[in-house]
Amino acid sequence: MVTRRDIAVLGSTGSIGTQALDLVRANPDRFRVVALTAGGSNPELFERQVAEFGPACPDLFSGLGEEASVEAAGRPCDVVLNGITGAVGLRPTLAALDAGTTLALANKESLIMGGPLVLDRAKPGQIVPVDSEHSALAQCLRGGTPEEVRRLVLTASGGPFRGRTREQLADVTPEQAMAHPTWDMGPVITINSATLVNKGLEVIEAHLLFGIPFDRIEVVVHPTSVVHSMVEFVDGSTLVQASPPTMLIPIALGLSWPDRVPDAAPSVDWTRPETWEFFPLDDEAFPAVSLARAAGEAGGTAPAVYNAANEVAVDAFRSGRLAFNDIVPTVQAVLSSHDVLSEGQTMTVEDVLAADAWARTVATAKIEGTR
Repeated sequence: MVTRRDIAVLGSTGSIGTQALDLVRANPDRFRVVALTAGGSNPELFERQVAEFGPACPDLFSGLGEEASVEAAGRPCDVVLNGITGAVGLRPTLAALDAGTTLALANKESLIMGGPLVLDRAKPGQIVPVDSEHSALAQCLRGGTPEEVRRLVLTASGGPFRGRTREQLADVTPEQAMAHPTWDMGPVITINSATLVNKGLEVIEAHLLFGIPFDRIEVVVHPTSVVHSMVEFVDGSTLVQASPPTMLIPIALGLSWPDRVPDAAPSVDWTRPETWEFFPLDDEAFPAVSLARAAGEAGGTAPAVYNAANEVAVDAFRSGRLAFNDIVPTVQAVLSSHDVLSEGQTMTVEDVLAADAWARTVATAKIEGTR
């Protein structure tokens, strides 16, 4: 018998949030919405969501903005889905963890920024990854013990500019960067996928979620995005999680973990010819992943700086104030001038938020200085 779970959806009008509500709508016996929050960019959609899901949920909390998300995340429920984009997801993540609720985490930035701070607040198994790659890894890791894992392999589509040299990327436009070949995502994540900053963030996230050293986490380019990630074991076998490019499966697993939701999304059609291709990552054209490794290995507040500087640089690129090829060098320049907390020094929420604010200020100054 299926027990219905009470769900809080943070970022309900975004890509993750709207797909989560599609799953709730299709599975009323499994899920009930008890809280909805959004950033305020689409208030009309938010009002429609509240009108649809509110009458069935007497304890509904609805609100716009970060404070509303923090309050909703701390309320009693079974699962908090953090589908917020960006650094503003940190405080809601901490609120959900402190409340003891299962956290279905799509807001990778909060884990990457908070690092050990977030992990120290989490109980074993409390964080369930919703990124397709990390959901894939979590599924594959069921196939062996931690001691049997040789390495994690994250797949990357390569984005819209796969195969281009750095010189060929000099004049790309925001519109071109937004034309992702396999995924339909929000603007920030889509551009992060074009620079491969998103994959760099995912490398840090994989290290934090699964405790695997950075030198045992690899990235390969897989253009069709059917294989979402892989785990290689010490005996030479590799487990692969595959499905057509969709976020419905990882979202459904995030809401129902460890159970699967029947017919959450279409499966691969094995009656048709299918070819899987994998290519090495071009670090020269796309240096974001190696820079993320360096930030992750430095630890402390370095990942928060990486993330914040990138958010500022992406905003500048979208508004025509920064060239595509200058996004990652801007992040690198900000990181190089950052003093990381010394080893053994306890990191607080205030430290993380201060590093985030500092990185934004420095990144903005560097961008303005190049104009």
